[in-house]
Amino acid sequence: MVKPEKTVIEFITKHHVLTLATSCNNQPYCANCFYAFLNDEIAFVFTSDLDTKHIQDTLQQNFVAGSVVLETSVVGKIQGIQFNGTLYKPENEMLDKANKAYIKRFPFAALMNTTLWVLKLSFIKMTDNRLGFGKKLIWKSEN
Repeated sequence: MVKPEKTVIEFITKHHVLTLATSCNNQPYCANCFYAFLNDEIAFVFTSDLDTKHIQDTLQQNFVAGSVVLETSVVGKIQGIQFNGTLYKPENEMLDKANKAYIKRFPFAALMNTTLWVLKLSFIKMTDNRLGFGKKLIWKSEN
Protein backbone atom coordinates (compact mmCIF):
# COMPACT_ATOMS: atom_id res chain seq x y z
CA MET A 1 0.00 0.00 0.00
CA VAL A 2 1.28 3.44 -0.92
CA LYS A 3 1.01 5.64 2.15
CA PRO A 4 0.46 9.39 2.30
CA GLU A 5 3.56 11.57 2.40
CA LYS A 6 5.35 11.87 5.72
CA THR A 7 4.24 15.52 6.06
CA VAL A 8 0.59 14.43 5.89
CA ILE A 9 0.99 11.68 8.51
CA GLU A 10 2.92 14.01 10.83
CA PHE A 11 0.18 16.61 10.57
CA ILE A 12 -2.57 14.07 11.32
CA THR A 13 -0.76 12.59 14.32
CA LYS A 14 0.03 16.03 15.75
CA HIS A 15 -3.66 16.94 15.98
CA HIS A 16 -6.56 15.25 17.77
CA VAL A 17 -9.89 16.69 16.57
CA LEU A 18 -11.51 16.02 13.21
CA THR A 19 -14.66 17.44 11.70
CA LEU A 20 -16.84 14.67 10.29
CA ALA A 21 -19.28 15.56 7.52
CA THR A 22 -22.24 13.26 6.90
CA SER A 23 -25.36 13.38 4.78
CA CYS A 24 -28.67 11.60 5.00
CA ASN A 25 -31.79 12.28 2.94
CA ASN A 26 -29.98 15.18 1.30
CA GLN A 27 -29.44 16.86 4.70
CA PRO A 28 -25.78 17.59 5.54
CA TYR A 29 -24.43 17.52 9.09
CA CYS A 30 -21.06 18.04 10.80
CA ALA A 31 -19.67 16.77 14.10
CA ASN A 32 -16.31 17.26 15.82
CA CYS A 33 -14.64 14.15 17.22
CA PHE A 34 -11.46 13.39 19.14
CA TYR A 35 -9.45 10.83 17.19
CA ALA A 36 -6.49 8.50 17.23
CA PHE A 37 -4.82 7.56 13.95
CA LEU A 38 -4.00 4.05 12.75
CA ASN A 39 -1.01 4.58 10.50
CA ASP A 40 -0.92 1.05 9.06
CA GLU A 41 -4.59 1.23 8.06
CA ILE A 42 -4.64 4.93 7.10
CA ALA A 43 -7.69 5.30 9.33
CA PHE A 44 -9.06 7.46 12.11
CA VAL A 45 -10.53 5.92 15.26
CA PHE A 46 -13.07 7.85 17.31
CA THR A 47 -15.87 7.21 19.76
CA SER A 48 -19.47 8.22 19.40
CA ASP A 49 -22.77 7.02 20.76
CA LEU A 50 -25.03 5.10 18.42
CA ASP A 51 -27.89 7.57 18.84
CA THR A 52 -25.96 10.66 17.64
CA LYS A 53 -27.09 12.34 14.42
CA HIS A 54 -23.76 11.77 12.63
CA ILE A 55 -23.70 8.05 13.44
CA GLN A 56 -27.36 7.62 12.50
CA ASP A 57 -26.53 9.33 9.18
CA THR A 58 -23.63 6.95 8.54
CA LEU A 59 -25.81 3.92 9.17
CA GLN A 60 -27.72 5.05 6.07
CA GLN A 61 -24.70 6.32 4.08
CA ASN A 62 -21.24 5.35 5.37
CA PHE A 63 -19.18 7.28 2.80
CA VAL A 64 -18.20 10.47 4.63
CA ALA A 65 -15.95 13.50 4.33
CA GLY A 66 -14.17 15.68 6.81
CA SER A 67 -11.24 17.83 7.77
CA VAL A 68 -8.51 18.44 10.32
CA VAL A 69 -7.15 21.98 10.47
CA LEU A 70 -4.58 24.10 12.22
CA GLU A 71 -6.18 27.25 13.55
CA THR A 72 -4.03 30.20 12.51
CA SER A 73 -4.50 33.64 11.04
CA VAL A 74 -0.95 33.62 9.64
CA VAL A 75 -1.29 32.81 5.92
CA GLY A 76 2.20 31.30 5.70
CA LYS A 77 1.37 28.76 8.43
CA ILE A 78 -1.95 27.50 7.07
CA GLN A 79 -2.17 23.71 7.17
CA GLY A 80 -5.06 21.31 6.99
CA ILE A 81 -6.44 18.20 5.42
CA GLN A 82 -9.70 17.37 3.73
CA PHE A 83 -10.60 13.72 3.40
CA ASN A 84 -13.10 11.12 2.19
CA GLY A 85 -13.53 7.67 3.60
CA THR A 86 -15.79 4.89 4.76
CA LEU A 87 -17.00 4.65 8.35
CA TYR A 88 -17.62 1.33 10.05
CA LYS A 89 -17.92 -0.27 13.47
CA PRO A 90 -14.79 -2.40 14.01
CA GLU A 91 -14.94 -6.03 15.09
CA ASN A 92 -12.53 -8.70 16.34
CA GLU A 93 -8.84 -7.86 15.75
CA MET A 94 -9.60 -4.41 14.35
CA LEU A 95 -11.69 -3.61 17.42
CA ASP A 96 -8.78 -4.57 19.68
CA LYS A 97 -6.32 -2.51 17.63
CA ALA A 98 -8.64 0.50 17.49
CA ASN A 99 -9.40 0.33 21.21
CA LYS A 100 -5.70 0.16 22.15
CA ALA A 101 -4.85 3.14 19.93
CA TYR A 102 -7.73 5.23 21.25
CA ILE A 103 -7.07 4.45 24.94
CA LYS A 104 -3.36 5.15 24.47
CA ARG A 105 -4.18 8.60 23.06
CA PHE A 106 -7.07 9.33 25.44
CA PRO A 107 -6.68 7.29 28.65
CA PHE A 108 -9.86 8.83 30.14
CA ALA A 109 -11.84 7.00 27.43
CA ALA A 110 -11.29 3.73 29.32
CA LEU A 111 -13.93 4.99 31.77
CA MET A 112 -16.47 5.82 29.08
CA ASN A 113 -19.29 3.63 27.85
CA THR A 114 -19.35 4.48 24.17
CA THR A 115 -18.86 2.89 20.76
CA LEU A 116 -15.68 2.89 18.69
CA TRP A 117 -15.76 3.72 14.99
CA VAL A 118 -13.10 3.42 12.31
CA LEU A 119 -12.96 5.81 9.37
CA LYS A 120 -10.89 4.18 6.62
CA LEU A 121 -9.54 6.95 4.40
CA SER A 122 -9.72 6.75 0.63
CA PHE A 123 -8.60 10.30 -0.22
CA ILE A 124 -6.60 13.02 1.52
CA LYS A 125 -5.81 16.50 0.26
CA MET A 126 -3.44 18.49 2.42
CA THR A 127 -2.90 22.21 2.04
CA ASP A 128 0.44 23.27 3.53
CA ASN A 129 1.44 26.88 2.97
CA ARG A 130 4.75 26.25 4.75
CA LEU A 131 5.77 24.40 1.55
CA GLY A 132 4.65 27.30 -0.66
CA PHE A 133 1.47 29.31 -0.94
CA GLY A 134 -1.46 26.99 -1.70
CA LYS A 135 0.76 23.86 -1.89
CA LYS A 136 -1.39 20.72 -2.09
CA LEU A 137 -0.38 17.15 -1.30
CA ILE A 138 -2.83 14.53 -2.62
CA TRP A 139 -3.16 10.90 -1.59
CA LYS A 140 -5.66 8.34 -2.93
CA SER A 141 -6.01 4.75 -1.79
CA GLU A 142 -5.31 2.04 -4.33
CA ASN A 143 -8.68 0.36 -3.67
